[in-house]
Amino acid sequence: MKMTRLIIAGLLALACMPGLVQAQHDGSSPIDTGTTAWMLTSTALVLMMVPGLAMFYGGLVRTKNVLGTMMHSFVAIAIIGVLWTVYGYSATFGSNVFGGLIGWDWDMFMLQGLDDAVDKTSHVPEYVIAMFQGKFAIITPALIAGALAERVYFRGYCAFIALWFTLIYCPLCHWIWAPDGWLFNSGAKGVIDLAGGLVIHVSAGISALVVALYLGARRGYPQTAMHPNNLVMTMMGAGFLWVGWFGFNSGSTLASNLDTARALTMTQISAASGALTWLFIEAVYFKKATSLGFVSGILAGLVVITPAAGVVCPSGALILGACSSVICFLALRAKGKFGYDDSLDCFGIHGVGSGLGVLLLSFFIRDSWMADAATKNGGVWSGMDQFMLQLKAMGITILLAGVGTLIICIVIQKTIGFRMNEQDEKAGMDHVLHGEHGYGILNLN
Repeated sequence: MKMTRLIIAGLLALACMPGLVQAQHDGSSPIDTGTTAWMLTSTALVLMMVPGLAMFYGGLVRTKNVLGTMMHSFVAIAIIGVLWTVYGYSATFGSNVFGGLIGWDWDMFMLQGLDDAVDKTSHVPEYVIAMFQGKFAIITPALIAGALAERVYFRGYCAFIALWFTLIYCPLCHWIWAPDGWLFNSGAKGVIDLAGGLVIHVSAGISALVVALYLGARRGYPQTAMHPNNLVMTMMGAGFLWVGWFGFNSGSTLASNLDTARALTMTQISAASGALTWLFIEAVYFKKATSLGFVSGILAGLVVITPAAGVVCPSGALILGACSSVICFLALRAKGKFGYDDSLDCFGIHGVGSGLGVLLLSFFIRDSWMADAATKNGGVWSGMDQFMLQLKAMGITILLAGVGTLIICIVIQKTIGFRMNEQDEKAGMDHVLHGEHGYGILNLN
């Protein structure tokens, strides 16, 4: 019996051997399995942020719009997921075409040339990098849904995010993140935007403001109170976003090393600092701390550190998180005075908070990074030099996102329709657009 088991074990080992040999000698570049495992995890964490965003936004709207609002986040996974595969990855990370306006590489079209490709720097299969970056492309237009909540047709929204991704996200991403992007190669070491302060949050925030102004306020706003339907769900969504943000920022190092640890640490510190600062502000201003204020502080801390997590130290992360909460709190208070209906505060938190991080990071950069930048620039590079580069990139982002979004809004409204009519808006998106109700009952409040 013992001999039989040995023979069977030997035969199984021989059967598996060809596969093992092929895996070790397939002719491709060496794969760093540790970094690859981390990047796979980061990709999953960033994808988890999309249902987190859906829960965050979905809990803040009225009952009659909860499913429609959550669909705005989820449908981006499908629409942008397909467009990213077909041409998005090529348009963002391909070689310069049209004078660097956009990228393109036929090997990246439909991801057809990636099957055996391994990134030479990170030693990670390029499929993994493509999918990781694709999750950023998915969540960015979904953020804008916070500004148009409860008042747009589903078909108009789908067309909007497809056009916005194509005309705004892809060019901007190429300029800032592609190896031959002109902002990536500006200054001593390029514009600093680790995980999308400009590419994601400022672009989405500015576009959100434009959309809110173009569409106008929800009917009844601000005279009619529009209470959140489920703050418990909003808090859970914020929790998913916080956890997912570790993949968002740390994964953007495309490594599993000291830089990765730095990014993760600064992300946690800034988020905690932002949350605590917002609680303190509310305790002074309102004499009570609210759950909505707490999660707003979390997001304020997260968005401000997104561009900066790779270059600042813990003290800088603490300061940035606190400053972001103060400025974002003031921005949300100003919204009521100016009267625009950025329904779920995409501009007030993502645009303002991350924009603050893009600029202020220049004065909190660790000495070793600055010394390396000075060496590459002939011995001279200062925080103010970096600030001017960051400011330049900010202006370009605002211009592209603002003008491009306005054009897209006009085209959609004049063709297939964007803003819901009064009767449909009063009935609610869930019933009119989807024929469903989020909680099994009809509640038009």
